[in-house]
Amino acid sequence: MDFDLSEEQLLLKDAVSRWAAATYPSLDAVRAARAAPLGFAPARWRELAELGVLALPFAEEDGGFGGGPVETQLVMEALGRALAPEPYLASVVLGGAALRLAANARQREALLGATIEGSARLAFAHAETQARYDLHDVATTATREGGGWRLDGVKTVVLNADAATTLIVSARSGGARRDAQGVTLFLVPADAPGVTIRAYPTQDGGRAADVTLAGVRLGADAELGEVGAGLAIVERVVEQGVAAIAAEAVGLMDALLALTVDYLKTRKQFGVAIGAFQSLQHKAVDMLVALEQARSMALYAAMAAQGEDADERRWAISAAKVQINRSARFVGQTAVQLHGGVGMTMEYLGAHMFRRLTMIELTFGDTPWHMRRVARAGGLAAAE
Repeated sequence: MDFDLSEEQLLLKDAVSRWAAATYPSLDAVRAARAAPLGFAPARWRELAELGVLALPFAEEDGGFGGGPVETQLVMEALGRALAPEPYLASVVLGGAALRLAANARQREALLGATIEGSARLAFAHAETQARYDLHDVATTATREGGGWRLDGVKTVVLNADAATTLIVSARSGGARRDAQGVTLFLVPADAPGVTIRAYPTQDGGRAADVTLAGVRLGADAELGEVGAGLAIVERVVEQGVAAIAAEAVGLMDALLALTVDYLKTRKQFGVAIGAFQSLQHKAVDMLVALEQARSMALYAAMAAQGEDADERRWAISAAKVQINRSARFVGQTAVQLHGGVGMTMEYLGAHMFRRLTMIELTFGDTPWHMRRVARAGGLAAAE
């Protein structure tokens, strides 16, 4: 298998990397963007649209560029390296995946054009407090009313919901709370009557919200995909989300390693740079090994997320997430140890990278949760 990037992919990588480096050259630039009302600057979002990045994963007939998982990986790695706060994961990766997988022609026509040009943004509202990481645990209800639906329930930690114009909401239209069948997806305008969005900053400086649905009335045209069969779409959306944050984590770890090595070369102790001490050199090499292990598994996750067999996708994505989590924790904690006290101060860029890596470790399933899924498959070798 050829893992070399094509000429078009190299151009994409260069363009997004240059944009990210020029837009967020320092922690001050990142903080300024995060301080905006939506947690990012709308002008920067328009710039991504002009670069064609928002159109990347969508089919050409829908106005996109027909990019695949490798293209998404390149974008997420570049955005991660710069700590860019734009809601690319929430809107394009998660929301966009739901539309690509389940939307009918009319829904794609109504939403994708505006999403690609940046005037509309999506948010994927699925998680609930009682469910933790179990995707099938859905308590929000969808009740038929006349020719449409009524939605009631609460969705938690919805990424960038306060910036969204349309929410993609999962609700139970049939069955018991933890049944696999009976989950339906709906397109809900963010300003629909009965929708309340309580936004808050996350620990890594990002944005999320709790979304309350109180008697939200929708027409039948709001159904996204087949009624009662939405769980399979939810699983695929989350799998693509795992592949995306795996790439983001690689970008973060790459930048954090470079920052740490530079610190080892400039920080002096006993009259010499501390990078001259062999024990610290060994630590830096261990960080590099962990990074490269994560890079390999991020590529594996990107390829696995496109597979047709649901069981194979499930264990492959979990195996990748385990390695990403382990590498993220090791690289982040080792960077702090090598920096000393400065590595934990909020005035230092490395501390913010560490915080984001910690959040990635907990997003879409922590290490024990994914380890259990791999174990149930008999381990990675057995699953293959």
